[in-house]
Amino acid sequence: MYYFNINFLLSKSMKNTYIVDLPTINQVFMKQKHIPRDISWLSFNARVLQEANDITVPLQERIRFLGIFSNNLDEFFRVRVATLKRMVEFTDKKKSVNIDIIDSPQVILDEIQSVVLRQQNEFNRIWQNILKELKANKILIVDNKQLNAEQKEFVKTYFDNEVRHDIIPLMIENLPQLPYLRDKSLYLAIVMGNKNDAYQQKFALIEVPSRSVGRFIILPSKNGFTSIMLLEDLIEFNLPIIFSHFKFNQFDAHVFKITKDAEIDLDQEVGLNFIDKISKGIKNRRKGKPVRFVYEKDINPEMLEFLIKKLGLTRKSSIIPGGHIHNFRHFMDFPNVIKEPNYNRPRPFIHPAFKKKVMVFDLIMQKDIMLHFPYHAYDPVIDMLREAAMDDTVISIKITAYRLASNSKVINALINAARNGKKVTVFLELKARFDEEANLEWKTIMEEEGITVLVGIPNMKVHAKLCVIQKRVKNKLVQYGFISTGNLNEKTAKIYADHCLMTKNVTLMNEANRIFNYLENWQFGDKPIAKMRNLLISPINMRSAFMDLIEKEIQIAKKSYVASITVKLNSLTDTILLDALYKAVKAGVKVNLIIRGILTLKSVNEKNAGKINSISIVDQYLEHARVIIFNNKGNQKVFISSADWMVRNLDHRIEVAVPIVDPVIKKELIDMIHIQLKDNQKARILDIDLSNKYVPSEKATRFKSQEETYKFLKGKR
Repeated sequence: MYYFNINFLLSKSMKNTYIVDLPTINQVFMKQKHIPRDISWLSFNARVLQEANDITVPLQERIRFLGIFSNNLDEFFRVRVATLKRMVEFTDKKKSVNIDIIDSPQVILDEIQSVVLRQQNEFNRIWQNILKELKANKILIVDNKQLNAEQKEFVKTYFDNEVRHDIIPLMIENLPQLPYLRDKSLYLAIVMGNKNDAYQQKFALIEVPSRSVGRFIILPSKNGFTSIMLLEDLIEFNLPIIFSHFKFNQFDAHVFKITKDAEIDLDQEVGLNFIDKISKGIKNRRKGKPVRFVYEKDINPEMLEFLIKKLGLTRKSSIIPGGHIHNFRHFMDFPNVIKEPNYNRPRPFIHPAFKKKVMVFDLIMQKDIMLHFPYHAYDPVIDMLREAAMDDTVISIKITAYRLASNSKVINALINAARNGKKVTVFLELKARFDEEANLEWKTIMEEEGITVLVGIPNMKVHAKLCVIQKRVKNKLVQYGFISTGNLNEKTAKIYADHCLMTKNVTLMNEANRIFNYLENWQFGDKPIAKMRNLLISPINMRSAFMDLIEKEIQIAKKSYVASITVKLNSLTDTILLDALYKAVKAGVKVNLIIRGILTLKSVNEKNAGKINSISIVDQYLEHARVIIFNNKGNQKVFISSADWMVRNLDHRIEVAVPIVDPVIKKELIDMIHIQLKDNQKARILDIDLSNKYVPSEKATRFKSQEETYKFLKGKR
């Protein structure tokens, strides 16, 4: 088994806080051409953990980052670790399969297990420090052993009134197999006994009903303190009441959770239609194999052995001991009880073009407009759809949807349009991971309102963010709409940094409409999108177009002109494009990468491995936009895109990149990217060591890109 040297290095930064360095990558992976994507992803999650550890970040936000870290890791195990375990099973069964040891999924799994255990230790250290800071702010998280008399009465009453009806104890010690245990849920493993009879013992499980009750209970407190109790501790306090009929007087209860394989297999039963496959896949996901078992390290040994056996876990399983608190994702919604007078999250503001309350359509007829979320308010997008819904001259609205808000104003506007006689067509991607069930419900709602809902292209996801509205103006057909980098979700638009181009550009809207023609008639081939002249479409021409533009920049550099390429993405793992960037560097092209998540850089053995300027920015907003800039002898070519540079995006999804032609918007985007490249507070250097070191800075030159972007856009008139 091969391991990283993964002792976390704690070093004092210039911000008087400690940073977490994911350790130097082991030499076994140096023999590989690129860093494995899953190891790079763990390095990204380490950057999230850095934010929780940074004392310059407001305390409420630091707790939220711990929740984000935990939620990220849960999803990583459900999807990526589950996939690797499937690969291990396949290679074990097919002994003839020849996989190099460096590419072996088991080697990757071993590294993941090792890194995750170290990250969990670091997580626990940070949480203990935060608990001390909470106490200094007169906020206490108390368990069932720390209650005063008044709080004990409150906890009993609260349990009777709010919790008892949601508690279903499961007696498990004599069951041939465990009942169905839900992924994402937290469980109490309870051992009941009697002080006077060591042989009298029973095992039980209780699912903590945080979905229906909530995780945090604020208790009555005195002297300016705020006491918060977790739901699992409240339940543990009331165990003698829950199991009163057994006459036990000892209760040993500890928390655990399991993470299950979340992949949906859509190709197993060809006889089912697509909707049925999705529905069945969601049900089967609930029965997925456990891929991780996380438990409180002080759990009763007999109970631990019992659970491991009944869950079918083995020595190869991810069995991770932890502290008292699990399912930390709920801490993203930690009660707003921390008084931080110097902290207020900046509020989105109205784009200056819309300050005069003009009609969105009238404004777009005059010029293109680009909204930058979450700095700009999302209102103009909703207003555009609401206007179209009420406009007698509007004929149709076509739109794509991937992840929607739970109470979507976008869908409400589309329903209103359909009720007003407009032809509304929505391509709803049912395969949006973890949103499949919600999207099935939206499909039913929209179809009941007369909206045409398109779903499913074989072996393809639709990830493009498009809207085309058609209307008659003086007997002439006019098309307008938007092309975006982010989901049509007004909730996430408050925290995801994205760009949305609102335009009437005839060429762009014609080509966007051709994409919808393809989505409506994909069975007849890709002719509608086969020869686009402006929009870049994956899997048709996006990769090849970017390859051509990289090659053009190489030729410019060879003629001794200034040549540069700047790429901002969530993830960059496509080896063809990455190799092309290295070729560009070798030719003298300056290459800047701003990658939030995964970057599978070349190994140290590559001659030009360190010559690409690569940074990652993790801050209060999630950097979600994709922007690509080619210097092109000073006449920059600028694109915004829905696609990361990954095989899945370029070969197995319908994605769109749009060229920005308006000179004002183009300059604005370039200026925003330059602001990010100057960040020396929240930017980390991405290198082959996965060290996550902050970009060096001096106090006098402090530059935080998200703050500066807000000022930059707010200052525009």
